[in-house]
Amino acid sequence: MSETKSRVDLDALATIVAQRARADAGSSYTRSLIEKGVAKCAQKLGEEAVETALAAVSADTKAVVSEAADLLYHLAVLLQVRGVPLEDVYDELGRRTAQSGLEEKAARSRD
Repeated sequence: MSETKSRVDLDALATIVAQRARADAGSSYTRSLIEKGVAKCAQKLGEEAVETALAAVSADTKAVVSEAADLLYHLAVLLQVRGVPLEDVYDELGRRTAQSGLEEKAARSRD
């Protein structure tokens, strides 16, 4: 019997987080986290970012994968609690990648 792996992209993750945000806090970690507010969600994102960075300098590739998944999940939660659509992030990435990174950085410093 073969196990089918489910692949979740960022759009699907954002949809899952939005669904779980509407669930009961007693049955949904996502909902319970959101109920703690933006500051707590931001704290969790920061913790996961540090854990991802630490895993990156270790020799444990599985840890990098695991922490990166946690980081993306907590980013999706933070975007949800702030009401920022993932599409807005995609649009910003598109704007930034329309020019070189050095050009983009120079334009930001002039603003």
